[in-house]
Amino acid sequence: MDKQTQQDQVLMARQPIFDTAMNVVAYELLYRTNQRQDYAHIEMCGSTATSQVILNIYSSVADNDQTRQLPAFINLTEALLLSGAVPDLPRDKVVIEILEDVTVTPELIRAVQALRRDGYRIALDDFVHSPEYAPLLKLAHIVKVDVLDMSLDEIAQQVEKLSVYDVTLLAEKIETHEILEACREMGFSLFQGYFLSKPQLVTGRTLQGNQMALMQLMQELQSPDTTPARLEALILKDPVLTYRLLRIINSAQFNLVRNVKSISEAIVLMGLTEIRKWATLIAMTSGSDKPEELSRQLLVRGRMCEQLSQIHAQANDGAGFMVGMLSGLDALLDIDRETLMEQVPVDEEIKSAIKGDDGELGLTLKNVLMYERGNWEQLPAELDTELYDEAYRASLSWTDAAIESMHEG
Repeated sequence: MDKQTQQDQVLMARQPIFDTAMNVVAYELLYRTNQRQDYAHIEMCGSTATSQVILNIYSSVADNDQTRQLPAFINLTEALLLSGAVPDLPRDKVVIEILEDVTVTPELIRAVQALRRDGYRIALDDFVHSPEYAPLLKLAHIVKVDVLDMSLDEIAQQVEKLSVYDVTLLAEKIETHEILEACREMGFSLFQGYFLSKPQLVTGRTLQGNQMALMQLMQELQSPDTTPARLEALILKDPVLTYRLLRIINSAQFNLVRNVKSISEAIVLMGLTEIRKWATLIAMTSGSDKPEELSRQLLVRGRMCEQLSQIHAQANDGAGFMVGMLSGLDALLDIDRETLMEQVPVDEEIKSAIKGDDGELGLTLKNVLMYERGNWEQLPAELDTELYDEAYRASLSWTDAAIESMHEG
């Protein structure tokens, strides 16, 4: 991937949804790529495309963060609905859109009932009334009627048939002012289509972690005896995976009352069930590139800061590791440090250390960076260089073993 593509990558598209006053009240999120920016040319399966969209919302670095400010309509395939593998998403920000090609079965109805009980709003996409859809209509909050190829009489017939249900009507694929006004008069409350606004590309940077680390994590997640500490040890092998999970837990769904100091704390807050679901989605969409040298350097730095913090009893071990790893993650992800600090929910002590303050963690990081770069003359005269030598060698060994174990796995 060239530098330009990395800097300006298409994450998805969003098409505005308007109310009767022509205010934008929501967006439908659509799968798009750099290669297919004008329409959803999906060569992968629909479930994988949906998974990619969900991950891009919550774990990518978007240049325009407005995507998460208004409710988002997200398409769910029949396979995802029946799998139960959709992670916990913010109820006030997500509308589950059920595609028109689903087969109405008792299993599907139970899956939609569960989503509704959990507090999600349900929309039926590209809907054309038919008796078999009655159970879904009783569960739906919004019905999207594709008016593109319908006459005004046909639209009116759909409205009449749907009037017996407690649903909000959304007219989609509106392409003329005449159709817009006619749908208003017929009782539609929401509107979507090229006449109002074409889908707008959302650009940014997706993050590719180490697939083997994900596989090991998923395997560990299946163990009934796993612990947050064991999961943390696997997650910390991959800086990008660490970042993605921190971004996800920082979403509105988890309503954090405090920032986290370690991955194990984040795991406890999310819960094993949610960690398992998010790891599955990440694994579905991640590349298989081996760790870059910069990733290796961050692992060494994080481990060294962790060991020195432990020796000096400065903070919990996880905080030391987080300081070292996150201190260079901006370069790895090709984003500025200020954006990075805004998008991960770490403790203020960690953020301050990374920003260069003179607290205990901050000074440890400064010294480790000077040692790492060979700037010996800038190290404090009283510094125990033998201690740093030992910590550095031990960190190198730990990192080599961690990377080797991922390849062996």
